[in-house]
Amino acid sequence: MTEKKGTYYITTPIYYPSSNLHIGHTYCTVMADAMARFKRLSGYDVRFLTGTDEHGQKIQTIAEEKGVSPQEYVDGVVAGIKDLWKTMEISYDDFIRTTEDRHVQRVQAIFNKMYEKGDIYKGEYEGMYCTPCESFWTESQLADGCCPDCGRPVQKAKEEAYFFKLSKYQDKLIDLLENTNFLEPETRRNEMLGFIKQGLDDLCISRSTFDWGIPVPIDEKHVIYVWLDALTNYITALGYPDDPALFEKYWPANVHLVGKEIVRFHSIIWPAMLMSLDIPIPKHVLGHGWLLLEGGKMSKSKGNVVDPVKLIDRYGIDALKYFLLREYTFGQDGVFTNEVMLKRMNYDLANDLGNLVSRTASMIEKYCAGIVPESHGEDDFDKDLKAIATGAAAKVETQMDKFAFNMALEEIWIVVRRANKYIDEKAPWILAKDEAKKPELDTCLHNLAESLRIISILIHPFMHTTSEKIRKQMGLWYADVVWEDAFEFNMMYQEQVKKGEAIFPRLDIEKELEELDAMQKEGQEPEDENIPLELKPEIEYEDFDKIDFRVGLIEKAEKHPKADKLLVFQIKMGTERRQIISGVAEDFKPEDLVGKKVLIVANLKPRKLRGLESKGMIMFAENGGRCEIMTTVAEDGVVVD
Repeated sequence: MTEKKGTYYITTPIYYPSSNLHIGHTYCTVMADAMARFKRLSGYDVRFLTGTDEHGQKIQTIAEEKGVSPQEYVDGVVAGIKDLWKTMEISYDDFIRTTEDRHVQRVQAIFNKMYEKGDIYKGEYEGMYCTPCESFWTESQLADGCCPDCGRPVQKAKEEAYFFKLSKYQDKLIDLLENTNFLEPETRRNEMLGFIKQGLDDLCISRSTFDWGIPVPIDEKHVIYVWLDALTNYITALGYPDDPALFEKYWPANVHLVGKEIVRFHSIIWPAMLMSLDIPIPKHVLGHGWLLLEGGKMSKSKGNVVDPVKLIDRYGIDALKYFLLREYTFGQDGVFTNEVMLKRMNYDLANDLGNLVSRTASMIEKYCAGIVPESHGEDDFDKDLKAIATGAAAKVETQMDKFAFNMALEEIWIVVRRANKYIDEKAPWILAKDEAKKPELDTCLHNLAESLRIISILIHPFMHTTSEKIRKQMGLWYADVVWEDAFEFNMMYQEQVKKGEAIFPRLDIEKELEELDAMQKEGQEPEDENIPLELKPEIEYEDFDKIDFRVGLIEKAEKHPKADKLLVFQIKMGTERRQIISGVAEDFKPEDLVGKKVLIVANLKPRKLRGLESKGMIMFAENGGRCEIMTTVAEDGVVVD
């Protein structure tokens, strides 16, 4: 197992549930998820936070138009957001809602702390207000009379309000941005410095013209205005200030990952609030670019959005994740088109990676009876492949530290492309014709299996389902994914390889473009088809007759000391007791299986799994991606039909 290197706290913005999320929100969350998975795999104690920002005038207005309470409205939208993150397999550790009691009470305590310090005072606000952005602006800050962030019209507003002394922290903020790498990329940092040096006004932090918000604890005619409410989620979710155990462990945050449109709030208002609270500043705020559609920013209000669920249903989660992370450069805007997405899926996933897996598994089955052979010496081609494969992990780490997801994946695909070229250089189909070249053939196929083992580790943070499919085909289902193993070669020997279905089927791009266009125009997906199950090759009755099935009683079950996915069972079959190891630890607790009668393949050749012998196989069946135990009525160790 990887030794822990320390803590790592990463956050997404908390999304505004005015309607369902689109692929632009997915882009940000997929980046955060990939980084969280990478840091976990490489040895960090990770805390990954996302959530929803649920208060404000806009939400109240939408709810009133729909004839429901604001809470009822946001509950429905948030349920959809959580379903999306479940579909996307987002590995967050906490989901914070600003309507939760834990957040409401802590925001009020934070308000009191800042008020008692003298950093909050009561006054009157008169200025221009943008309802969609929940932002006040001065006349000089407007762009052609409209909101400088979203370009929509603004309205003149005048009301009594509480203010935060943002201007008090102007010099400290300039020092923070000029002398640290707190805000990246550099273009965002320069923009914010220019904004601050124009002079900061104190910040309106309460409203009294609507009531959908957290009451100001000293004056319940007011509700706390959105940015004091929203930004503090990053510390209230850690228990600050009343339950500080997680806060003391994970704060300051390593990274706040945000879209460029909210960089100003995170790099100016948020650090100033933390300075007021005498709390350390986050290490980094990273502002990513927008995904553009036909030259404009995707917007729920404009209706020019791409539904990620439809793409996932059609192409799978990992294909979409790969495209989003590979195609775009962090910090820059990117144009989303269906054609670009489909070409990336075909060229990189189907042609490069999928083809490599398929060719390697097929040749090991054909030439080595499905068993990974031993390596015998090496030539220059072997040395070059090994050097590139074992050198990739360090390069991936370097790129990930810069949030250069596209370049990290490029480093991995250098290995993929080199392995494909290696097949052509070594031509194993020719080596197989000459018995004298069997050692060279074995070395070639061993090295290809090893390369896929390393690739399966490297891609795990980005496409963990694909990683698991590769490992299953390469006979590595029993082995945990360990980052340090990507630096080593020659770790495989006699694994049972079994070619499976194509991990990324090749797409007919013209046909797919027509289908996607039709889906978008009609607003619905094509009707479901009756698609046959993907089955393994047929077997003869004579083959089935070779299997000796027995019923056994599980007397003891425990986790394998060297592999988290394996359970070690002590089984009694009649008068015999034997040890069997199964890779089902993710689906069962050991104690839940003790005393169960199970179906055993009793005449399977013994083999060692992570140092322990397994003598036989317990039968499990897959149901919706989860293993279920196969039980039967039995007497005296004999299967009863």
